[in-house]
Amino acid sequence: MKIVYLAIAAFVLAMSVWNLWREKDWKKQIAAAMVALPLLMRVLLIK
Repeated sequence: MKIVYLAIAAFVLAMSVWNLWREKDWKKQIAAAMVALPLLMRVLLIK
C-alpha cells in the first residue's frame, strides 16, 4: 500500500512541477511551489 501512496504522490508532484514551469503568473507559481515542497518531502520519506 505504501508503494501506491508514493506513486500517487510522485505523480502529483510531477504534475505540480510541470505546472510550475508552464505557468506565467507568479502568484500561481508560488502556489504550485507550496504544493510541490511537501509532496517532494513525502516522496523522499522526510517527515
